[in-house]
Amino acid sequence: MKQRARLWDGITDREVDHLAQRDHADPHRVLGAHPVDGGTVIRAWRPRADTVAVSLADGRLLPMERIHDAGLWAVWTGSVVTDRRYRIESVFEGVSWSSLEPWNFLPTLGAVDEYLFGEGRHWNLHQRLGAHPREVDGVPGVSFAVWAPNARAVSVIGDWNLWDPATHPLRRIGGLGLWEIFVPDVPTGARYKFDLVTSGGESLRKSDPYASFAELRPGQASVVFASRHVWRDDAWIASRTSRSAQSAPMSIYEVHAGSWRRGEDDRWLTWRELAPLLADHVASLGFTHVELMPVGEHPFDASWGYQVTGYFAPTARYGDPDDLRAFVDHLHGRGIGVIVDWVPAHFPKDTFALGRFDGTALFEHLDPRQGEHPDWGTFVFNYGRREVRNFLLASARAWIADFHFDGLRVDAVASMLYLDYSRTQDGWVPNPHGGRENLDAVSLLHELNGLLHGDFPGVAVIAEESTAWPAVTRPVYVGGLGFTLKWNMGWMHDTLRYFEHDPVHRRHHHHELTFGLLYAFSEHFVLPLSHDEVVHGKGSMLSKMPGDRWQRFANLRALYGWMWCHPGRKLLFMGSEFGAPAEWSEERGLDWSLLDDPMHRGVSALLADLNRLYRSTGALWRLDDSGEGFRWIEADDQAQACSPSCATAPRGRSRRSASSTRPRWCGRTTASGSPGRAAGARRSTPTRPSTAGATSATRARWRPSRSRATASLSR
Repeated sequence: MKQRARLWDGITDREVDHLAQRDHADPHRVLGAHPVDGGTVIRAWRPRADTVAVSLADGRLLPMERIHDAGLWAVWTGSVVTDRRYRIESVFEGVSWSSLEPWNFLPTLGAVDEYLFGEGRHWNLHQRLGAHPREVDGVPGVSFAVWAPNARAVSVIGDWNLWDPATHPLRRIGGLGLWEIFVPDVPTGARYKFDLVTSGGESLRKSDPYASFAELRPGQASVVFASRHVWRDDAWIASRTSRSAQSAPMSIYEVHAGSWRRGEDDRWLTWRELAPLLADHVASLGFTHVELMPVGEHPFDASWGYQVTGYFAPTARYGDPDDLRAFVDHLHGRGIGVIVDWVPAHFPKDTFALGRFDGTALFEHLDPRQGEHPDWGTFVFNYGRREVRNFLLASARAWIADFHFDGLRVDAVASMLYLDYSRTQDGWVPNPHGGRENLDAVSLLHELNGLLHGDFPGVAVIAEESTAWPAVTRPVYVGGLGFTLKWNMGWMHDTLRYFEHDPVHRRHHHHELTFGLLYAFSEHFVLPLSHDEVVHGKGSMLSKMPGDRWQRFANLRALYGWMWCHPGRKLLFMGSEFGAPAEWSEERGLDWSLLDDPMHRGVSALLADLNRLYRSTGALWRLDDSGEGFRWIEADDQAQACSPSCATAPRGRSRRSASSTRPRWCGRTTASGSPGRAAGARRSTPTRPSTAGATSATRARWRPSRSRATASLSR
């Protein structure tokens, strides 16, 4: 009786029942080593074992007694065990299993973690929650932690414990719903998930919201990962800190990593394979930045990464997280910035991921009028919940801090700002003031921009915002949203619509070309010709252009000439730089053989010329966001579809350009530098150049004075 009392000291049958039912919030209280009666009682949970023994650090092997039919084993050592690094040796159906136990280690989460998380201001949250290899008391292993406030119990399951939820239940820390455990001997590269018991008793198997890596689809498990990358971009980061994205030239090449170029057997290139090839291409064209479509883990290829399940985990499609770090490091070494798309507006409903994470609407609103997106069939984040805000802000910060990205392009900002976005009249809930503005989302964006601009000077935060929401790129302290730059969707729509008209009709649509200058200086704009414009039946940039083959290429060159001389930073999607004739598809690589054709090669040469001109000419970007940097010379020459203008830099330096979008018109500059017509400019039949000469559509004529002039031609 005394021996049994020792083995049961401090615990009850009811607690063991809860442990058996996976309904115990503190398994460490029952299991592990506990001082009893001048010795130590060691308990272990082995429901399926035939025999169990404990191997102590002093060399003793003590058989354990099964004290509860559910699977609780115990032994009293007779002396105090000071070295807790004992191993449990169990045998099941003739198979032996030896393991260190997690029950004797102190929590890896502390009071400061809990406080900051409760405040919603734990900016390094992903370094505390998730899975992290570490050494505790000289014992190597992995700490696991997760937020699941409405779960009755949480276990970590994985390769090392045969995916058995009874083996490693987590303990609940504090009152915020944090759960944690340190499991010895778990190797880097092990796959794992969290098994959660909901309030209704249902078992859910979920990937880790804070995981740093995940297995490739169709697998859904998270992966234990420890970075070993040594950064070599200190000089780049230092130079970035000293400059602003609003006061430097920015010409962005948008890339989908899986379809830019393919390897043998049509496989994806890894980040390390992609880096030198992409850097060479971008450098040869003179772009200043690469923008990657979302690289967070996602289950569906055709979502292009915009339905994210891994907000801290780069997709395994192109390698591990250190491969992505090496990619960014290489581009920085070549003088190229790297921006990444980030998606805080919505997330997919896949049952293994964030949706109904602990059986309740945890990351999302419960009310579908607030918590579901009707267009995309996804969940919408609950921006008013502190823990959810912290999750998103920590994610944004992690991409900059951990991967050295130079900016985030925030996707679908308009859908965040408006409660009635793409909803029926009775399909949304007004804010407390009766309005349609999502005040919680506005507050989140304020905090996002303040955090990133404060912690990472020189980093750009770019809004894809398609409405007339005011002051998107103005500082928060003057009532703005605080973004660095905003995509100019109005310019993009008007300009493409104009260029899709046959040149003979463009005189009637001249306002579509010039209207953007009425608001060009109301925000800090990026002019985007992005992936969205070359998919879903919209055709490629080249195929949008009217006319025969020569005319389409002429129009495309005219479009790029107009774009690069227009106020605003530039963004062009991959393939458009050489006039890809077909729509983009994520299922295949770009057709690089097209560059063997002089017409396609000529478009590429034009882009290189334009980027060189743009970067070397301060008049085209120094006052890019001010009306003082631009003036019309003639805005209304509708008959010739001509828009001569002048861009001005500080200290009086200027650049004049004359853009014609009628193929029969050839822009030139007069000897004085003012725009004028060359002889024969009015001939009705365009002269078609030989293919050998179609390598560029822009030629600059330099004046000997400080004022310079150029013409963007349609041929």
